[in-house]
Amino acid sequence: MSLPRFFLENQVLAAETEAVFPLRLAADDVKHAKVLRLTAGEHIAVIDGASDYFECEIIDISNGLPLVSIARHEEAPAEGPQVVLLQGLAKGDKMETVIRHATEVGVAAFVPLTCRRSVVKLDGKKAAAKTERWWAIAKSAAMQSGQARIPEVSEPATVGEACARLDGATAVLVCWEEAPGSASLREAIQGALAATRTPAADARIAVVVGPEGGLAEEEVRALLASNPRARLVTLGPSILRTETAGIVAPALALYELGAMGNGPERAEIERVEEDAGTVLPAPSPAAEGFVAMFPSAEIADA
Repeated sequence: MSLPRFFLENQVLAAETEAVFPLRLAADDVKHAKVLRLTAGEHIAVIDGASDYFECEIIDISNGLPLVSIARHEEAPAEGPQVVLLQGLAKGDKMETVIRHATEVGVAAFVPLTCRRSVVKLDGKKAAAKTERWWAIAKSAAMQSGQARIPEVSEPATVGEACARLDGATAVLVCWEEAPGSASLREAIQGALAATRTPAADARIAVVVGPEGGLAEEEVRALLASNPRARLVTLGPSILRTETAGIVAPALALYELGAMGNGPERAEIERVEEDAGTVLPAPSPAAEGFVAMFPSAEIADA
């Protein structure tokens, strides 16, 4: 059974000088610890402000904040492929549903899109409040599902603003139900990996899903022009609701990249090696954030 997981915003456990010390949990995490009925002697997983991984033993929790000792310092998991979901703003609690479940499958970041056909319009304080709420949902889902990191949640952006950030993505997959002859996700991803000589584990993929009314034609044109490896993709013959597509599409992309416990596709690796001669590692993000997740990709010579 996996250990209960907690994220620390600022506390760095390697800097603690005492053998027993308090965990400075956020208020919602203190409540979560109470709900779990954690007791002295139990172990918890802690990811601190430096993104280091620890297994800690609870020494005392009677006063709210747990007093813990470090049982062991664990190796941080390899970063692996990253999928960013650009999700058209949707009505009601659909955005919360998408963020919760897409976090569970491993999406690394979310960019809510203000689209021409979006019924919901957010700006100013409303946008900031919604973003804070969505981040809290992503954090809760990351804790529940054992994710290594809390996904980034950006404030709502227009399609034009989002397009300006996509040039360095390994691939941009635009889900558009009106497109004839769209590629499958597998074709689009494998083609981009070969073109950029990028191993699947280093891929940075953007997945775009429109709102309830779908993406407008001019928005699709802008997205396809944002990156030389932007492709229209199909999710199959069924017409999916936006909140369904927002979960299914990134899950399929992560599966194709070998991030769902299935390992990278051997055929894909062999094809990249055959086409490129040598697999060149893609550059890693130099900083946190949506823009940093898409460094400039190297294109294979024609």
